[in-house]
Amino acid sequence: MFTLDYITLKAFFLENKEFFENARLQKIQQPTRREFIFTIRNKQGTKKLYINIDPQIYHICFMSDDTYEKRGITIPQKPPMFCMLLRKYLESSRITKVCLPHYERIFEIYFDSYNELNEKITLCLAIELMGKYSNVILYNTDTKVILGCAHNVGSEKSRERELAGTLPYVYPSKQNKSDILRYFGKLDYDELNEYFLGISQSYQELFKENNTELETIKDYIEQKNVVYSPAIEGTKFSVYAELLKSPVLQNSVNDMIDNYFSDWQEKILIRAFKLKLRNIVSPKLKRLKTSLGKLEQQLRKKTSATKFKQYADLIMSNLYNNKDYIKEITVTDWESETDIRIPLDKKITLRENAQIYYKKFSNSKNDKEKLINLIDEDKLYVEYLEQLIFSIEVSNDILSLKEILLECRENNLIQNSKAQEKPKNVEVEKIDINGFEVYIGKNNKQNDKIISKISAPDDIWFHVQNNTGSHILLKVPNDKTPDDKTIFECCKLAKKYSSTANSGKAGVIYTKRKYIKKPPKANLGYVTYKNESEIIVE
Repeated sequence: MFTLDYITLKAFFLENKEFFENARLQKIQQPTRREFIFTIRNKQGTKKLYINIDPQIYHICFMSDDTYEKRGITIPQKPPMFCMLLRKYLESSRITKVCLPHYERIFEIYFDSYNELNEKITLCLAIELMGKYSNVILYNTDTKVILGCAHNVGSEKSRERELAGTLPYVYPSKQNKSDILRYFGKLDYDELNEYFLGISQSYQELFKENNTELETIKDYIEQKNVVYSPAIEGTKFSVYAELLKSPVLQNSVNDMIDNYFSDWQEKILIRAFKLKLRNIVSPKLKRLKTSLGKLEQQLRKKTSATKFKQYADLIMSNLYNNKDYIKEITVTDWESETDIRIPLDKKITLRENAQIYYKKFSNSKNDKEKLINLIDEDKLYVEYLEQLIFSIEVSNDILSLKEILLECRENNLIQNSKAQEKPKNVEVEKIDINGFEVYIGKNNKQNDKIISKISAPDDIWFHVQNNTGSHILLKVPNDKTPDDKTIFECCKLAKKYSSTANSGKAGVIYTKRKYIKKPPKANLGYVTYKNESEIIVE
């Protein structure tokens, strides 16, 4: 991925400079130790300035509601100390100006504020976007004394530049590089980043790919005589679309930064969220399968209950042919026409031995039935947990994963005494197939919503047979009947969103919604069906 560089930061600065000046900082929030949200208002409206100083995805931009969701932002109930400090000095303050020191990735916001003696002072919030050295620093511009930092830097981390409250604020040491604006020699594209200020590895790569001329590079850096055409291409971005091979144009430099980095944050969050959910469900599934294996082994070892009944019946039919108080009897089983030897307790009568065998028959039969019931229950729960694992794998957004986490809590898969934020309702994905609406459930809550709220009796339900997968619903209006092609497309969709997606062939069953039932107390998303048809899908 590309990181935020001087060229992009300068473009953002020039694009948004006017909005900052004379605006008011209404609200300050700090979701994590590396994230900040400033709600800024001026005559043009209100925007949320997002600052991220994570070493991998450091950036600054005004974020939209959509990218707010992508970033999975949660505001803590108790703000960190640095957030409280910023609120004390900056909340409701007026922004006087913003600056971008030459060739530095430092975005400076200047504020009119007041000290403890109610004297007017000018404070600067320096947002340093420099990889692992990224930081947010508040200092007094008159005294150059630091009031606080997002994270302090002691002498053990940096001998050249310590950062902490009461220490003087100084700019980072100048890099031993040249200004390309004053250079007129031959270009070596492999060494642009090493020898010249303001050129990142990302732009070095783009300039090399396009064999960009020196004067054009100067224009790009100075940002004169150029028109911004911000664009994204996969893992790349540029404020100049002509440097990309297949650019996806963005509305503004800000939107480019916001969309690019929020997409990466969402991918990182989804990866971490999936790992967290797998670590909740997978161990329970593994333990349950082990337990199920032991129960099935016990069932196989169980003596047939009918054997005890056979012994008891044979004893009772031969009471008068044998004596009481003997170790065993040998009798003929007329059904199999074989002699059977029956062990006895010689301390009791034949009749009493028969009653013991009848009791063993009853107990063994009950134990076996209990084992079978336990095995059936465990098999259903294994199916449920496997469906959860499948839902985790196919989910591709934070809100869907939050739904799964909520389901885990509701089903006591995770114990948490703290009150948890309930995720927003996620709309079930809907697509069009040959003019018909088709819904795809990505987790058990969405599958349940399809059956409970979206479907009508004559709609058609699809599911891969004997495997985990999404519930697919084909909406059937009163005036339309789906043809075979539409049915087959829905079957292909059911296979695609299932554990058989990468297998050669799979059976997909479908039936009308009115033939689907949700058994009482069944796991979420579990249904029974009848009158189904099957299609084999490759």
